Amino acid sequence: MPRRPTRCKTMLNPQPLTFSPFARSAAQIASIHRDKRQTYKSKDQKGFPLSSKDKGIPKHTLEGKSDLSGSSEEEGSEGVVQADFVFFDPKPDDFHGVKILLQTYLDDTQWDLSGFVDLILAQTTVGTVVKIEGDDDDTPFAIVTALNLGRYKDHKCIKELKEFLLKVCQEKDVIRDLRLLMGEQAHDVGLLVSQRVVNLPPQLLPPLHDALFDEVSWATEDEPTAELRNSFRFKCYLLVSKIYKHKNANQKNNRNLIRRSGSDGGDGIVYIKPEDENFHKLSLWSFSFPMHTQQVETQEANYCLMGFVMAVETAKISTFRQQLQSLVVES
Repeated sequence: MPRRPTRCKTMLNPQPLTFSPFARSAAQIASIHRDKRQTYKSKDQKGFPLSSKDKGIPKHTLEGKSDLSGSSEEEGSEGVVQADFVFFDPKPDDFHGVKILLQTYLDDTQWDLSGFVDLILAQTTVGTVVKIEGDDDDTPFAIVTALNLGRYKDHKCIKELKEFLLKVCQEKDVIRDLRLLMGEQAHDVGLLVSQRVVNLPPQLLPPLHDALFDEVSWATEDEPTAELRNSFRFKCYLLVSKIYKHKNANQKNNRNLIRRSGSDGGDGIVYIKPEDENFHKLSLWSFSFPMHTQQVETQEANYCLMGFVMAVETAKISTFRQQLQSLVVES
């Protein structure tokens, strides 16, 4: 069911929210490679009915110089673009767009990605797709959701995801916890899936995550059966993301390396998604692994793309939400 948006007007030049020249370069280049084929236009506003909880989800209006066409500044893309971003419940028509967003979720491995997308779109109680209002292509710009690993344990895509993570985890002091989290404790674990175009306006990050965690809370009260309500009582979240890592970073301390977003010295790590720094600081454990896809050229040849996995207790989410709001405000 669509949610009623409330208007939030901002003036900005949407750039990747990162904190070092290399991070901005890497994110911008990846953005250009991914989105060069797309051009976004604003349309007339529409009204939407209330959700079951009568909660408003922010609509963000962007006016200013925009990179949303995927072109670089050198290509002369300095136009004024107004775009109304609106949050929607997932629906079957989003299949192809969401699949594109998730195409390298597990690196270049062959797995049941279509089945994974089907699970995400079938769960409309918890999950949000971000689009531009009135866009003729109805293109998803972001997807965020949380899937109970125990509830979906018999699905091929979840089995393959677990096998992949256990295979790439080389940290002996982490793999036991990972196996436990995806096995005996799976019914208490939410796989937090968050994928988006790189140059999505950072102002959307707090309301997008607030929507997710609010929906999880509501689902524990509103789902029609006790089994479904309990399936959203997560005790922990598992996240699969990506980072850029200096090739000379200390491999023995992968799980404790990341402490400063956008740093190109000391820890040798650059965050692609700024919220991952907050998640990592609050995490129980984490590990990284080499990736083979999306190896775009950057200004720093000594950095390589890595997968990054974290476990975050639900008790830490309220702190995360506060920190994310502060991060965007300060940026």
